[in-house]
Amino acid sequence: NEITKKAVLDGIANPRELDMNLVNAQQARRALDYLVGFTLSPVLWRKLPGAKSAGRVQSVALRLICERELEIEAFNPEEYWTIDADFLTEGKDKITARLTHLNKDKLEKFSLPTESEAKAAAEKVRAGSFSVASVTKKPAKRNPYPPFTTSTLQQEASRKLGFGAKRTMMVAQKLYEGFDIGGETTGLITYMRTDGVTLANEAIDSCRTVIASEYGDEFVPKAPREYKTKSKNAQEAHEAIRPTDLTRTPAMMAKYLDQEHLKLYELIWKRTIASQMESAQMERTTVGFEDGQGQTLRATGSVVRFAGFLKLYEEGQDDKTDDDGGKRLPAVSEGEKMATDVVREDQHFTEPAPRYSEASLVKKLEELGIGRPSTYASIISVLQDRDYVRLEQKRFRPEDKGQLVTAFL
Repeated sequence: NEITKKAVLDGIANPRELDMNLVNAQQARRALDYLVGFTLSPVLWRKLPGAKSAGRVQSVALRLICERELEIEAFNPEEYWTIDADFLTEGKDKITARLTHLNKDKLEKFSLPTESEAKAAAEKVRAGSFSVASVTKKPAKRNPYPPFTTSTLQQEASRKLGFGAKRTMMVAQKLYEGFDIGGETTGLITYMRTDGVTLANEAIDSCRTVIASEYGDEFVPKAPREYKTKSKNAQEAHEAIRPTDLTRTPAMMAKYLDQEHLKLYELIWKRTIASQMESAQMERTTVGFEDGQGQTLRATGSVVRFAGFLKLYEEGQDDKTDDDGGKRLPAVSEGEKMATDVVREDQHFTEPAPRYSEASLVKKLEELGIGRPSTYASIISVLQDRDYVRLEQKRFRPEDKGQLVTAFL
């Protein structure tokens, strides 16, 4: 499974039977490609001049992009308001809290639909004198992410490095083929077309050694971590994407690699090491403020008690969420009086689901079990080359031609 000297020699020494199920799976995909591509493409050429092709995977990817566009066009935004207040502790520390109960009634998302209702609610908060009603602390654990597969590598490189799927695969290909290091061509990462999340035992041992020497024993979990794939049609022929030798840190490789190869290598190295590190220990704190008149505000935050894998690596996000639980809260005690500093009414509108980015499209295709890891990058570039979709601010928008093809199919 790994293209390392040891693995190749072991493989030659221990040949095994061919797994005909895997051979048949490839044959079935090829037959489907022909059935869909060869049957539908000529129909498109005849009926829709300018439409160039249909395909087992590309047509589904195009449909996803077009359907999302229709959702956005049909979407009617709804107005809603929220009330936030800044409280000052006795030590003049600021805590921002959100109104959750008005006149003892719990506020839902659309409880304050208009500006006048929001202003009235804000006035009540300004008039109240608040104190700390409750402080709850809950320990929480965050486990590291599994090592990279093709699709997660494409998603993270898109979020963190701004690489398109095609560019990520070209850079990874070169890291896999190898660079001249000390007079010998050395492959730096394992095979980059994979949907397996397992690591070879020697890699896990090597990870644990590196973690202990670079970060200390408390960052090494008691037992090695094992990961299982969530993808429906994973074949797991190869292990996850990892450096072939984990003792080659990005700092050591800097003199052999140019910028883009080093960036991707560093991403893979960090993700692999982090996947075998100790969990992060968090403490989630919720503070409730009440004025005794039925108004309640709540602030949430979390404190990292032990960084664990977060010391090295945090996964990027596709679309921003409203979770502000990452901020730290100053220490307060129950019954403490709070001075109200600023009260804000904020207007919001509901938003449609965002258009797909390269990362979120790859994620969606993988969730639906469509395509193989090796095809995501080429499918995305085919859709652009055929002028079916265009990238705008890193998001896919269908061209008229693309929408026509989808509707026709």
